Amino acid sequence: MRLYLPDSGPIDVPKQLTVLELAEKLFPKKSSQAVGAFINKSREVSDLRTSLNNGDHVQMVFTPSKESLEVIRHSSAHVMAQAVQELWPDVKVTIGPVIENGFYYDFDSPRPFHPEDLEKIEKKMKEIIDRKLKVTKEVWSKEKAISVFREMKEDYKVEIIEELNEPEVSVYKQGEWLDLCKGPHVSNLSQIGTVKVLHQSGAYWRGDEKNSQLQRIYGTAFHTDKELRKHLRDLEEAAKRDHRKLGKEMGLFYFSDLSTGHPFFTGAGTIIYNELKKFLQKMYLQFGYEEVITPQVFSSDLFSRSGHKEHFVENMYAVSVDEEREFFIKPMNCPGHCVLYSFQKRSYRDLPWRVADFGRLHRKEKKGVLHGITRVNSMCQDDAHVFCTPEHLDQEIESILQMFQKVYHQLGLKDYKVALSTRPENSMGDDSIWNKAEDTLSAILEKLKIPFEIHPGEGAFYGPKLDLLFVDAMNRSWQLGTLQCDFNMPKAFNLKYVDSDNKEKTPILLHRAILGSLERFIGVYLEHTGGHLPLWLSPVQVLLINISKDQEKYVEEYADQLKSLGVRVEVDIRAEKLGYKIREARLRRIPCMAVAGEREMQSDSLSVRLRNGESISLKKNTFIEKILNIIEKKEPDINF
Repeated sequence: MRLYLPDSGPIDVPKQLTVLELAEKLFPKKSSQAVGAFINKSREVSDLRTSLNNGDHVQMVFTPSKESLEVIRHSSAHVMAQAVQELWPDVKVTIGPVIENGFYYDFDSPRPFHPEDLEKIEKKMKEIIDRKLKVTKEVWSKEKAISVFREMKEDYKVEIIEELNEPEVSVYKQGEWLDLCKGPHVSNLSQIGTVKVLHQSGAYWRGDEKNSQLQRIYGTAFHTDKELRKHLRDLEEAAKRDHRKLGKEMGLFYFSDLSTGHPFFTGAGTIIYNELKKFLQKMYLQFGYEEVITPQVFSSDLFSRSGHKEHFVENMYAVSVDEEREFFIKPMNCPGHCVLYSFQKRSYRDLPWRVADFGRLHRKEKKGVLHGITRVNSMCQDDAHVFCTPEHLDQEIESILQMFQKVYHQLGLKDYKVALSTRPENSMGDDSIWNKAEDTLSAILEKLKIPFEIHPGEGAFYGPKLDLLFVDAMNRSWQLGTLQCDFNMPKAFNLKYVDSDNKEKTPILLHRAILGSLERFIGVYLEHTGGHLPLWLSPVQVLLINISKDQEKYVEEYADQLKSLGVRVEVDIRAEKLGYKIREARLRRIPCMAVAGEREMQSDSLSVRLRNGESISLKKNTFIEKILNIIEKKEPDINF
């Protein structure tokens, strides 16, 4: 059969081979470093034991490449589970997925794990890796798998297998230990470089607090100790930048068990929130968006028509409005915007119609996945929808991508990737419609020469999407903006416009968010900047500090002048030492401090101290001029 490899012509082989057999045939000196392959441009690494088919395009994955880390970490998760069960045989295993920069495994243990236990687990993991066990794959019938795992008293595995709609399952073995898994895995544990057990937390089976409480242990793996040490330093920095910690230090938001997953924004936090909204609203005027307000509560009929009741109901809040009908608090704006579109007859001349909505949304998240303000139950998205004709589609997608770039550039978010997410299993609409939408998005990206990667099966249930994945200061990826191409929902709502040929046609719907939810974006941005927000976003832009009682009136009068010009200013005239006041202001991440002593008062000036440690003397009028200019231009840094 014929296979294709990158940067080479077709290769003919006499029989069907596995990925590992192909590596041994073509790369005999490197075959021991092979951990999998990308097949037919998939972004998922296929297992070494995968059988190749005629015409497959194969890109081998070897250690110590970045792409091989996912496989290394997946196998390390199995090593962790084996280590735990060798140390404590009565512990039951559940699931152990790879996550960004590491992995975790959830355990059902009759005893709590303590910090010293994590050290034991890591030591045992290294012992198991040193055994250089061969990792093998077996395919069992569903019945055999249920029987074996039930005999092992691995109840969670039995539950998983029983719910699988497959006649067979795959099992991986390393030595005498085995686990249910679809792979991919290394061929030998010696391919794992270095491992580290990081920390533990509580978890619920399948993330539902109604289920059994489990113990989750996190770990990571790298090719070398040097890479691991760098990662551990990054984790220390991430802990310092945790938005929950920064939010408390800066006095931005709080949480209460009286409203789980619903943040309380303080006055300072609300300033950031509103400044982002004003920034986007100004951008909407430039790009021709009309802002609307739609209801908070809708009959379930709306969500039945949109498809959300079938595909999204587990994340929706049902409410009781009357005894005859079921109602939901809206989890997204698109169905309401479809209703708004339908209220008037539209011509092709009325399109594209670009409609934006800052309405509050509510989504029911499992308690185990809530995380500060980056994962909440109540949120506001910078949400918008564009209803357009096929003739408008390309230019509208290009316009949205330009808007993304303009907003991100203004916020200093220059490092991001684009991902095209294709049709998921749980979706609505015909294959032909999905293919058309996916082809449209990929063609426009190629036309604009925007690099992108494909995420198979990760689209919305009503259409494929482009996700903008921002890479922050700690090299972590966050999904912020999204653009979704939807040919299905307008048909579901029977939306029409009269075209130039005087016939009724169905518009195309583009779903679009730039920052995503404001809550999540604020959390991500705080961590990216370490709380050092641009001057225009900072809750307090200038702090005026006196050195002695003699300058109290001087700074208070100047504060009134700044306030009258729209500058957010505070005065600190407490009877505290200057160093204490400055340290406290830095903890609050106030970007600019202006100190006045006797010399400054006599010269009608200020000693301006920036958060980077820079100090400069400026006349009061000059200071005002510079501050207002920086705010007006929304400059990311203060440069005097």
